[in-house]
Amino acid sequence: MSDSPQIPAPAETAAADPMAGVPAGLAAAMRRRGFEALTSVQRAVLDADPGTRDLRISSQTGSGKTVAIGLALAGHLAAGTETDRRDRPGPSVLVLVPTRELAMQVREELAWLLASIEGLAVEVVMGGTSLAQERRALERRPLLLIGTPGRTLDHLKTGALVCDGVSHVVLDESDRMLDMGFREELEAILETLPQPHRTHLISATFPAGVRRLADRFQREPLHVEGTRLGAANVDIEHVAHVVDPRDRHAALVNLLLLNEGGRCLIFVERRIDASSLAARLSAAGFPVQAFSGELAQAQRTRTIDAFRDGSIRTLVSTDVAARGIDVPDIELVIHADSPADADTYVHRSGRTGRAGRRGRSVVLVSPRARTWMARLLRTAAIEADWRPAPAAGLVRKQLRKRFRRELHARLGSEEMPTQAQIDHAKGLLDGRDPAAVVALLIEMAQPTPACPPMEVREPAVHERSGPGDAAQGFVRFTINWGERRGAAPNRLLGHVCRRGQIRGHLVGAIDIGPDASSFDVDASVAARFEKLVRRPDARDPGLRITRAGGQGRARGRREPHSRRPGPRTQARPGPARRDPPER
Repeated sequence: MSDSPQIPAPAETAAADPMAGVPAGLAAAMRRRGFEALTSVQRAVLDADPGTRDLRISSQTGSGKTVAIGLALAGHLAAGTETDRRDRPGPSVLVLVPTRELAMQVREELAWLLASIEGLAVEVVMGGTSLAQERRALERRPLLLIGTPGRTLDHLKTGALVCDGVSHVVLDESDRMLDMGFREELEAILETLPQPHRTHLISATFPAGVRRLADRFQREPLHVEGTRLGAANVDIEHVAHVVDPRDRHAALVNLLLLNEGGRCLIFVERRIDASSLAARLSAAGFPVQAFSGELAQAQRTRTIDAFRDGSIRTLVSTDVAARGIDVPDIELVIHADSPADADTYVHRSGRTGRAGRRGRSVVLVSPRARTWMARLLRTAAIEADWRPAPAAGLVRKQLRKRFRRELHARLGSEEMPTQAQIDHAKGLLDGRDPAAVVALLIEMAQPTPACPPMEVREPAVHERSGPGDAAQGFVRFTINWGERRGAAPNRLLGHVCRRGQIRGHLVGAIDIGPDASSFDVDASVAARFEKLVRRPDARDPGLRITRAGGQGRARGRREPHSRRPGPRTQARPGPARRDPPER
């Protein structure tokens, strides 16, 4: 981390009032929303913030960080006279977030929390919405503005947004904003803000790139931990299934059948994968929709609303699109496509197990990727339960058990049948074996699943121990892109996969040097990879990839994607096969 003072995760408060220290209006709003006490990160911020320091707030996804920063901002937003607010040229607090969905979520969260502050106006600027409408909203000079980096910078450049009065700026999910390529926009915005102002960062993880950005723009920051960085969410059960790629659909079907009635979020790499998988699962009878950056904003909003109200129970989403999904009762997260790195796994799985509820995170792993995935989970400090994917027989057995539990619960309830129902039952039993009648009725009452369970074959055992750990090993390549020009493992991985048309698990060790870097490619695809990367790259014509002498490292390489990232490069290769950044 840095040399900033650090406040550890607090123990559960023993105060008689679990809302001690919260302003009365905010405490009342929290109780109306069902809060009985502050979460650990909210208590940590309230206890630690002296009202003068820059904050670095780290805590697990879904632990209440948005409300925590709202508590920190409340005193400032409530201060000042109406005249002061009228004279201010623009917002006093600016909150930057990576995606449109998260912008809307943060506005909703802060609006109810801060509703008792007289005269508070909250507005949002984000891509996919009307620029003219946003300009009119900015003319009203809202006290609190939430925006995505690209759209916020657009309004700054045109003069529609004036930040001369900003006293606090908040970077929410700062690690994801850097991963999505927003470094230049963030730096441009932060450099325009007046001095002095307070700069706060909120993140589930604080990798090196985020720390460098924070060190540049924060002054003597106070690091507040709701949960320790890298600590696993104890409310999430982590499961890994080794599945032959040909049986991935069958495994998904069986997992959804076992989660029937619960909400499920399925992660895939690309927008086209989200659309095709959602269509296939929908055809099988499941209420499923795709959720990705290619949807218009109105459609994205309708999809989230349908997921929240239960009209649809399953979303198939890309990593970028899922950043704004805040539905507290998602019971199951499925990684249909493996996450690119440990941080991505943490963010994905953090969509479940929120607000004290239990959840489950299931990753589907190809046989050749098992060792690689095990390393990734260790990097994320996750202890997963490795078990076979649920077979058709197991699914049928579990569905029968669930029905019987529900039947016994109904029989044990105080709800009594009507006299008409009793008379009908007596007529059915007249002259018949009661046990036979009950058995027949139970069979008829069995709920019909969306589709029959599917067989999942036992995956073949591969001699290779992980992605790229083939018997023939690795082949090493070099690229003229190093840390001085912004090379970082996740960005280099994206460029390599795009240029060579390979998936991330076929890339082994990555070594970032000052001016050049090297990486390993699975020998089984190295020849085709070498042929493809010889072609000039239209997007980044200055980057050249060549084969190095010798073999790559098939053993003893670093943990997957845990290398230190560098500053953003002038050449801008994007993430492999993932949604482009939103404005």
